[in-house]
Amino acid sequence: MSDRFGFDAPKNIPIEKSIAWGAQNGFKFIDFNADNAPNDLASFDKPRASRIRSLLEDTGIQIGVHPVSAINNAEYVPIMSEAVDDYLQANLELADRIGAGWIVGHGGYHFGDTDKRQQAAVDRIKRLTDRAVKLGKMVYFENHNKEPEHSEMHYIPHNVEETRWFLDEIDAPHFKWAFNVAHGHLVPEGWAGFLDAFGTDNIGQVRVNDNSGDYEIHLVPGEGTIDFPALFKALEGGGYKGWYNLGFGDEADKIRIRDWFETLIEN
Repeated sequence: MSDRFGFDAPKNIPIEKSIAWGAQNGFKFIDFNADNAPNDLASFDKPRASRIRSLLEDTGIQIGVHPVSAINNAEYVPIMSEAVDDYLQANLELADRIGAGWIVGHGGYHFGDTDKRQQAAVDRIKRLTDRAVKLGKMVYFENHNKEPEHSEMHYIPHNVEETRWFLDEIDAPHFKWAFNVAHGHLVPEGWAGFLDAFGTDNIGQVRVNDNSGDYEIHLVPGEGTIDFPALFKALEGGGYKGWYNLGFGDEADKIRIRDWFETLIEN
């Protein structure tokens, strides 16, 4: 079995249990969110942080912190803007305390005020990357999902053009793209259009679930319309050697689909 699969940890169980389960079932990477109990930021005191570090060392699992995308990284309003920076800094400091290797970054969202939000988001991710470099952590920057045309708010970046704003502007060894395949499946250029535009060299992780191409929903692969054999052929044939993060289903689904994906890598 390869060492190239991880998963999004369930939010309702302690991260320690996810680490133990991942190690027992052949996974090597875990993304987790630290907004709410039992994994809220305040719960990671020195004893808990030390236990997690020891658990990671014993199991060989690598973990990263995934802040929620509902916090608007494109915020420019005074007071609120500073609060977003504080939120990201707290998550980055948590990553450092527990021995996590990365933090996932998001572009945020706009309400029609695209230019201001774009600049605020790019500047904020630059600041996050600068701080991450000092701590030796990676920033994996995720392309967002498309919202309905008449929605009041729209995520950025959700397509190739908007993703380019960030990937072209931020050139740092600690900044990598978190390629969300299902999000790419929601726009006209499709996930293949993202690979045509950016290739695989700067991908830090590939985020995987399925959908029907209509709206954001985390389906188990095979329940939607994404062509996964074609996806793996494009990624592996394009030289991708990194890992795949599974963001769907229950424990049995993750094991079953991981085993299927292993065969796609081998082919």
